[in-house]
Amino acid sequence: MTSLPMRRTSVRYLLPVIVFATLVLLAQWLPNQALAQSSVRPPEDATTNIAPPGPPMQGGVQSTQSDAEIWHDIRLGETGNVSIPDKSAGQMIQSPGEDWRLYRNGPMNDYLGYVMLGTIVLLALFFAIRGRIKVEHGMSGIRIKRFSTLERMSHWLMALSFITLGISGLNFTFGRSLLLPVIGKDLFGPMSGFLKATHNYTAFAFMVGLVLAFVLWIVHNIPDRTDLNWLAKGGGLLSKSSHPPAKKFNAGQKLIFWGVMLLGLSLSVSGWALLFPFEHHLFTDTFALLGKIGIDVPAILGLPEPPYSVIQEQQFNSAWHSIIAVVMICLILAHIYIGTIGMQGAYDAMGSGEVDLNWAREHHSLWVDEVMAKETERTAPAPAE
Repeated sequence: MTSLPMRRTSVRYLLPVIVFATLVLLAQWLPNQALAQSSVRPPEDATTNIAPPGPPMQGGVQSTQSDAEIWHDIRLGETGNVSIPDKSAGQMIQSPGEDWRLYRNGPMNDYLGYVMLGTIVLLALFFAIRGRIKVEHGMSGIRIKRFSTLERMSHWLMALSFITLGISGLNFTFGRSLLLPVIGKDLFGPMSGFLKATHNYTAFAFMVGLVLAFVLWIVHNIPDRTDLNWLAKGGGLLSKSSHPPAKKFNAGQKLIFWGVMLLGLSLSVSGWALLFPFEHHLFTDTFALLGKIGIDVPAILGLPEPPYSVIQEQQFNSAWHSIIAVVMICLILAHIYIGTIGMQGAYDAMGSGEVDLNWAREHHSLWVDEVMAKETERTAPAPAE
């Protein structure tokens, strides 16, 4: 009979292999699914049955253009006259919209999928090589308060809302190619409608959690010289018996904090523009501002020069929102890994708010010294008069 330690070792090395094999199959299947719906554009040598100018129009008026020429102009984005206040309604076809659709359903989806799959593979390989980071001196049984109830509430508000947003957002991006063929239209349609409404309203909870976390933790996440030493030693994650000193948040946690704050802010701004469409010109204004300091973003990225129409602004917002969301998902996947199976005792910090003293000394020794010093001052007897 196989012993228990051997079983654990086998699982440790077998898990990355299974994950890698599954991801390889998905990576081969995803591009074919995206390609199948990537284009409705006719081939370059396609012919048309549209005839030259036909019989006189009503009232004996003869058109000066053939139907083919008229539709050619419309296809290039020619705008007609409308009587309603929204003059953009006079544009029947926004030609760049097809280019945006091909980009979104083609290269963008492919690369975003590869980035997430690659992140999962790297985490699985790291787990196979490094294993779980355990408390070197064992659990002491002595608990020390790490996070208050308000801090944990803010964290979980932000975390749970982001997970909800991530699941519903991934359905927008990959659901049509991944889920629709599996569960069918009858289930996919209502499910997507529910997820869309959930996504829209949960966004406000995420924004509130983001603001609370920023206010509560900004003071602990200002970079200092101890971060350089922590980064130089890889935070002790790459080798055993290496525990660089750190305050309440080490350099790795500070990177995650600022990554979440900046990416979350960008997600919130672009998401707000998507929730309230045609009211903002974020890309036109941003590119103009950067242009004043010599950074020509449209030229660098091969984009048309601003100003952009309200439709183009929404298309840019949609693409940007998806890209930033996936980058943040990858960051949070690493955060979830190290806070659960990656490190012994780490989950307690946000679970109960209390951590084992030995865990705290190994990963946040400077913070423990500060806490102990305050506790000693608080319990010290008052001097005799």
